Amino acid sequence: MSKISKFFKGGGSAASKGRGGPSPQEALARLRETEEMLSKKQEYLETRIERELAVARQHGTKNKRAALQALKRKKRYEKQLNQIDGTLSTIEFQREALENSHTNTEVLKNMGYAAQAMKKVHENMDLNKIDDLMQDITEQQDVAQEISDAISNRATFGDEFDEDELMAELEELEQEELNKGMRDVRLPSVPSTSLPSRPDSDVKLVSQRMPVVNYSMLTAKIDK
Repeated sequence: MSKISKFFKGGGSAASKGRGGPSPQEALARLRETEEMLSKKQEYLETRIERELAVARQHGTKNKRAALQALKRKKRYEKQLNQIDGTLSTIEFQREALENSHTNTEVLKNMGYAAQAMKKVHENMDLNKIDDLMQDITEQQDVAQEISDAISNRATFGDEFDEDELMAELEELEQEELNKGMRDVRLPSVPSTSLPSRPDSDVKLVSQRMPVVNYSMLTAKIDK
């Protein structure tokens, strides 16, 4: 068994054992601290790699031994940097999984609270009473509809009169109004002044135009 396995199996703190393990918030805080520490280590290794490259360029072929030693140190730093990159990826995955688990736990917990609240509310409800209540509401709605229909119908008071008698009475009234209107009509008065006489020349002209009738011939024809 490796040392790491032994550590995770039995090397936990006494406080964590007493509490049955760390809480999700505590574990997330530890993981974020580890990520921050490894990020700083990355920056340090990147700086050392750039420094060893500068040393190797400085010595070059003039001092091969010093240049090679610088390149060897650069390779070790690069290897550590790659290991840290992999560790950060693993920690990031674990942190996201823990955050999701914590979120799911909180969601389930809240859903459980909601279910208990609904159960408590429904304990005071009787399905038979609800059915009776809905039936009463339906009946009252029907009654209200009947009242509305009765109010909205047109009143039929006085419809028992004979329409023919009413029409005859209406025609009689119209005739009376017509006669009254005829009595009220005033004809123009006859003028008091005499009409002007026509000139003799007009009378002669009219007589000339009229044909001469032979009354003796007319009388003979009638006797025959």
